[in-house]
Order: sequence, then structure tokens, then C-alpha cells
Amino acid sequence: MKKMWVFILSLLFLFSFSSVTKAKEIKKDEAFVNVSVATLWTEPNISRKLDAPSTSNPVDMKKWTAAMSYDEKLWLVGNLETQALYGSKVTILEEQNGWVKVAVHDQPTPRNEKGYPGWMPKAQLSKSPSFSVLKEKRPFALVTANTAPLFKDFAEKTKGIEISFNTRLPVLKEKKNKLLVYTPNSGAQWLRKSDASIYQTEQDIPEPTADDLIRSGKQFLGLPYLWAGMSGYGFDCSGFTYTLYKSHGITIPRDSSVQATHGNPVDREDLQKGDLVFFAYEEGKGRVHHVGMYIGNGEMIHSPNTSTTVKIDKIETSGYGEEYAGARRYLR
Repeated sequence: MKKMWVFILSLLFLFSFSSVTKAKEIKKDEAFVNVSVATLWTEPNISRKLDAPSTSNPVDMKKWTAAMSYDEKLWLVGNLETQALYGSKVTILEEQNGWVKVAVHDQPTPRNEKGYPGWMPKAQLSKSPSFSVLKEKRPFALVTANTAPLFKDFAEKTKGIEISFNTRLPVLKEKKNKLLVYTPNSGAQWLRKSDASIYQTEQDIPEPTADDLIRSGKQFLGLPYLWAGMSGYGFDCSGFTYTLYKSHGITIPRDSSVQATHGNPVDREDLQKGDLVFFAYEEGKGRVHHVGMYIGNGEMIHSPNTSTTVKIDKIETSGYGEEYAGARRYLR
């Protein structure tokens, strides 16, 4: 145990020194999410008392989502923007009374060139230079389990926070069935190897097949919908499709209306598994309001609305079939 911590401390010293020499690369307006899932709001300080588990540090996403009634969840529609995962980089755009407006990197949107914008508590951010450098220099663990616990010790006697599917953390060391990962705010912690895959860079993530995407999607069947959701604790429709693709190394736009204008257009008779299918008001001719992923046999997997869960439906299902608005292909 002593040798292991000597290794960790020496590694952190090395990268802390490197961070000083690369100070110009760490911008003052950039930070990292230091809660398992940060929820972004349309305005600062509009959260309700019952939303406290999502605005604290640490957060308790299970407690928050489980405690809300249907009407309380429905209130979130129009009041939330998106979510960002542990270790995600953001650019701080504005600050007001303990809240910051940020743009989440790697969530493309025409609303801001830096990333998806929204307000979050400043206390949920970290400016750790060592994390910034390690994130750039080390291989990373990509969480593949719906959610995964971190541990402060190898023996798993002391549990840290629970993190979400698609979270990325730099790897310091591999040991037996564990990975020693570095976190934005709590130093080195242990992650079970069975909960993640390791890659040297984003480009090393294998190009997925449609079946890979479908397999990832099916592991969330039954997960309750959450407006703006982007994690294994709940998804909205476009958060679900974005996350499935992102977890396999493909970055697509965050919102369904923008997803519907990128990729390659596909005629309905040429649909293939993995294609994204869109639905719009005015019998498919108006504004796009929903997206699912085609899985073959006239079916899609999707996260429909506040009253339901991630599920598989026929594209022709009432409420969708008459609003079909086209498809886009993001796979080669």
C-alpha cells in the first residue's frame, strides 16, 4: 500500500509541475464538473426546495428523481437546459449570486460555439490544474455501466460518489480488477474494471456497429424519462440518442431539432439499424420535437416523455406514426 501511494504522489508531482509549465493552456474561464451529474437550468437560482439533491455537492440523483411526482417532474420542462457529467469541461460565461452560466464542451449546439449553455451552482465546479493535465495526458476510463461507484480504497471499504454511464476519468494505474482514476475534486479513487473500458484517446474508441449502439441502448430499458437528462439516472429523448453515440466515440448535436439537420438524410424505405428517426408537429411538417433510434423491424428505442421510461415502440405507434419527419444516419 505504501509503495502504491508513493507512486501516486510522485505521479501527481510530475503532472503538477507540468501544469505550471503549461499554465497558458489552462484558461481562467474553464472548469470541470465535480459532481456526478450537474443539472443546468435556464436561469440562476430557480430550483425548488425539492431540487436540493440536484443542486448540492455531492448530488444525490437517485433521491432527486425518485422523490418527484409526475407533476413535479413535468415542471422541469422548460426550466432545465441539459446535464453535464463528472469531469466534463465547461467554459464559464457569467456569474451571479453563487451560480454560473456555463457552456458544456462536446455538446454541440447553434446556441453557443463553445457548447451547450445553462446555469448551475458554482460549488459544483472545480478548477483543478492537476486534473486538467492528467485528463490531457493519461489514458481514460469510459464508464460503460449504467452507474458505477467510486471507492476511496482498493478494498472498497469506503465508498465515494456514484458516477454515470459515459463519464470519462483519467487512469493512473491498473491493478487486478480495479482502475485507479483521478477525479476533479477528490484525488485518486478506485473504479471497478468491469464498469468501464480504457482508451488512450477518444479516437481509439472502436467505430461502433448499429448492434453496438442498440446493445448500449437496451441496457437502459425501463429507466424513467427526465427532461434534459443526460445520464444513467434519466434521459430525455435527444439526451438518450446523443449519449448512445457519444459513448461510442461519435459526437452528434445535443438537441433533436439539430440532430435532424446533421448526418446524412435517409429515405424511410432505406432505414437501417442505428439511424435516428424524427417526429414533428403538424403531421411531420412542423418543428421537430422527438427522436428515437431505429433498431429494425419497424421499431425504435427511445425515451419518450415524462410519463414513461426508455422503451421500444413501433415507429407507427399512435402519436408518432402520423408525425414522422424523416431520418438521419450518423454511422458510416
